[in-house]
Amino acid sequence: MTPAQPLALTPSLFSPDGLVGLIFLIMIGVTLAGAFIASTAERLVRALAGLVICFTGVAGIYYFLNSPFMAMMQILIYVGAICVTISFAIMMAAPEHKRKVGPSGSLSGPIGFMVAALVFGGMTTLALRTEWQSFPKVNAGTVREIGIQLLTSYSMVFELISIVLLIAIIGAIVIARGGRSR
Repeated sequence: MTPAQPLALTPSLFSPDGLVGLIFLIMIGVTLAGAFIASTAERLVRALAGLVICFTGVAGIYYFLNSPFMAMMQILIYVGAICVTISFAIMMAAPEHKRKVGPSGSLSGPIGFMVAALVFGGMTTLALRTEWQSFPKVNAGTVREIGIQLLTSYSMVFELISIVLLIAIIGAIVIARGGRSR
């Protein structure tokens, strides 16, 4: 008989570690779904909605990678400023006539698929061969701590974000003032 060996415990789906992993995979799925919607939508408004979904998924990934500050900045800068500016530009732009845009050649689809498959395969191989280290949680990442960090250690970043948002608002006003006639 062999000596009793301890069983390697794998986290159950209903354990805290299993649920965190599941939520992380859901955030990856949300990011990929948003990117797919943004890149395949025929209407600009739907593409923008896909972009918002994609940016929100990336913020969720940042949060689960133990970086709540980066998640908050992702929401503030990309969803808050960039997507709002793009939406104003879409609303103020002159409507285009319907035109059908197809692939430029018979090989563009297969070549694009092969390039995407190569990139996916390379990234998957890299992810599987890398020895990932887990880092301990530095802080709880509460809203209070993020607020204190924003107004003390990262005050310059906070001011730069406010300038970006101010520029987005001024740009929207300039676009709206000109109207569709320009």
